[in-house]
Formats: sequence, C-alpha cells, structure tokens
Amino acid sequence: MKLLFIGDIFASGGRRMVAAHLQRLITEQKIDLAIANGENAAGGVGITPPITEELLSLGLDVITTGNHVWDKRDIYDHFARQPRLLRPANYAAELPGTGLYQGVARNGVPYAVLNLQGRVHLPPLECPFRKADELLATLPPEVKVIFVDFHAEVTSEKMALGWHLDGRISALIGTHTHIPTADARILPGGTAYQTDSGMTGPYDSVIGVEKKMIVQRFLTQLPMRFEAAKAGLELHGAIVTIDESTGRATSIEALAIGESGHPDA
Repeated sequence: MKLLFIGDIFASGGRRMVAAHLQRLITEQKIDLAIANGENAAGGVGITPPITEELLSLGLDVITTGNHVWDKRDIYDHFARQPRLLRPANYAAELPGTGLYQGVARNGVPYAVLNLQGRVHLPPLECPFRKADELLATLPPEVKVIFVDFHAEVTSEKMALGWHLDGRISALIGTHTHIPTADARILPGGTAYQTDSGMTGPYDSVIGVEKKMIVQRFLTQLPMRFEAAKAGLELHGAIVTIDESTGRATSIEALAIGESGHPDA
C-alpha cells in the first residue's frame, strides 16, 4: 500500500497547494492513506475547526499537529467532534484531544497514526520515547501499518526516535523546522525515515514568514508581528510504500511540487 505524508501546511498558500494537488496525487500515485501536518494552516499559526474540516474534505484521512495546535482556542472543543485531528500524544492527558488514531485505509487495511512532540528547545512534555512505547503496546496485533509524525526541533532527537522505533513502525517523518532534509531512507528494521519533510507553503520566505520581517528581527532583536509570505508556493512531503502484511516499508520517496504543478529540481 502507499502512504502520502504532506509536511506542515502553512497558511492559505499551503492550503491552496493541498487543494490543487492532493486529489491528483491520490489518483496518480494510487495513494491508500493521506496524512498531513496542519498545525500552521490558519495564517501560519494554529488551526481552526473550519480549516480542519476543509482539509479533510479535500481528501486527507488524518491531520497531525505540533506545538502551535493550541494557538486558536476554538479548536479545543473540536477535538471531541473530530477524532481525525490529532495533537501530540505526550501533552498532558487532561488536555483536549488525543495523539493516536486508528482507522481503515482506502484499500481496507487497518492503520494507526501517532503524533508526538520533541522536548529539546520545546516545552518539557512527557518523554516521547516512552509515550511511543506505551501507545504502540495498546495497538491490536492486526494493526501493522503505523505512521509517526514526530514534531521536533533538533535532528538528533528525531533520528534517535527513528532508531528507537525501527522495526516497530512503518514510517517516522519529522516536522516542525519547515526545511526538507535529504535523508529519506529505509532503516534496517524496515521503518521509512526522513528527519523533516519540509513545509507546504511559501518558500520565498523565512520558514513561511515574510523575509523582511525576519531579517529585521535578527538585525534589531525587537519583537514584531509576523506575516505569512505569499510567494514561491511548494508542496513538500513523502510517499511511502508499505508491505501491508508485515507493516515494513519497502520504499520512501521525498516529494516536492512547485506552484506550477511540476516537481521541483
């Protein structure tokens, strides 16, 4: 089976790219399961109930998030209504939502999606390594296709979790930095891995924000309100092929599509 993961959808430009290309990708690539990180889909900060439903209506099966998931307060109550919207599982249990979703893919294969957040240079949450172990132990044996979005800042933490889970999950792809890494590969135990998928949004920017604002911030160190950039839209992510009988990945291909619809160089 084939799994599509789309990296951090950033603001309206990122949503436009998903709207423009998702269904074509599902059809042309014969995608059985489509997942995306949507924590920055609302103006570059957070996600709202209408945007959640908009993205799911486009053909996404599950939406993962990260540290910005709490930035729009109207999303809090929506978790109870929409189980396909995840927040990192290692936030406190009493917070709204969950970090694990189990479903059935288009080809009839059961799957699980796990959303975790790193702790280096991010809030001091529960240990994502131990939380992953805990949640994987709850899955029924027939669920062999397991995807993990690890929303983390530093490459070492992402790589360490990839090695920790190798052979127990189908794929781990990192999010959060908005910069795609060139290390998509299959680990020895059969887990597809990429340190960061990159973002889906405006690349004529500094990680999605207008360049001049970020440069000025670095020059002056003064606080300022950031504005999402508009130009240079690209869709980034990965396509993972998985042996559904074992849950092991057989290939991973990084995905990059420019605004024209053609693959980027």
